[in-house]
Amino acid sequence: MTKAKPPGPEDRAQRHYVIAGQSIEAGRIAPGLHIVATPIGNLGDITLRALATLAGADLIACEDTRVTHKLLSRYAIDTPLTPYHDHNAAAARPKLLRRLAEGASIALVSDAGTPLVSDPGYKLVREAQEAGQVVTALPGASAVLTALTLAGLPTDQFLFAGFLPPKQAARRGRIAELARVQATLVLFETGPRVATALADLADGLGHREAALCRELTKLHEEIRRGDLGSLAQGCAAGEVRGEIVLIIAPPTATERPSADDADALLRRALSRVSLKDAVGEVAVATGLPRRELYQRALVLAKEENRETSLGAPR
Repeated sequence: MTKAKPPGPEDRAQRHYVIAGQSIEAGRIAPGLHIVATPIGNLGDITLRALATLAGADLIACEDTRVTHKLLSRYAIDTPLTPYHDHNAAAARPKLLRRLAEGASIALVSDAGTPLVSDPGYKLVREAQEAGQVVTALPGASAVLTALTLAGLPTDQFLFAGFLPPKQAARRGRIAELARVQATLVLFETGPRVATALADLADGLGHREAALCRELTKLHEEIRRGDLGSLAQGCAAGEVRGEIVLIIAPPTATERPSADDADALLRRALSRVSLKDAVGEVAVATGLPRRELYQRALVLAKEENRETSLGAPR
C-alpha cells in the first residue's frame, strides 16, 4: 500500500491577496522559478502581477524572511518563506532545485528591488536553467534605474559597479580601474562609508558631476547634486544615514590629466604602494603610457627620499 504524501504548500485550498480591503483570488502559478522584483522602499510600488505570483507560488525564497514577511503581511499573503542568501546558498540551492524538479512553483525575491543585483540569485537561475526548469522574470522596482532617472546625468550608457571595496587601498585601486570607463557610473554605498568613498572618488576621478541618491521612494528621499569633491565635503560635515546610490558622470572627451595632475596621482599612490604598483594604478586611471609614468615616478621617489634625508635629525 502506497503511503499518502503529506499535504504541503502546494495543497493550500485558498490563495489570495488583499488590496485596499478587497480580497482577490490568486490561482496557483505555473511550475518553475519566478524572479520577482519587490519595492525598494515604498511598499505601494509592488506590481499586481508580483502580488498574484507571490500569492500563487508554492514557496518564496528570500534573503531575509523578516523583511519579506513585512511585504506579505501588507497584502495578506500567506505563502511559506524559506531563506536563500549568501551564507546558506550552497546548502539551500539543491533543496530548491529538488522542489522545482518535483513540479513546485518558487518565487525568488531579494530584500528590495530586482533579484540578482548584488545578491546570490544568479547561481540558482543558472542551475535551474541547466536542469531544464522554466525560469521567468517579473520586472519592477530597481534602485539602479530609479537613481539614474533622478540624477540628471547621461543615461545612454552606464556601468553598474556595485559596492566599492571597504578597505581604502583596494577601493582606490578599483576607482583607478573605473576612471577610464566611458559611461555613467552607478555605485551602491552605505551611510557610514559614503564620505570616505566620495573623497577617494574625488581623488581618483577628479571634479566630475555626481548625484547622491538616498532612501529612494521612502519618506526621507533625498537627492544631492554637485561635483564629487563638494559632495564628499558635505557628507563629511554631518552623519549620513540610509541606503545610497551614487551616480557619477562619465569622463569628458577632453579629460586628460596635466603633468601636475599625473604627479599628484603618483605621489598619492607612492605613499601607499610600491613604485611598480603606483605606476600601474595611475596608468589605468589616466591612460598615460606606463614608460612615461615610470620615469616620472623614479624622479618623484628620488625627490621624496632626498627631502626625507634632509629633514632627518643629525
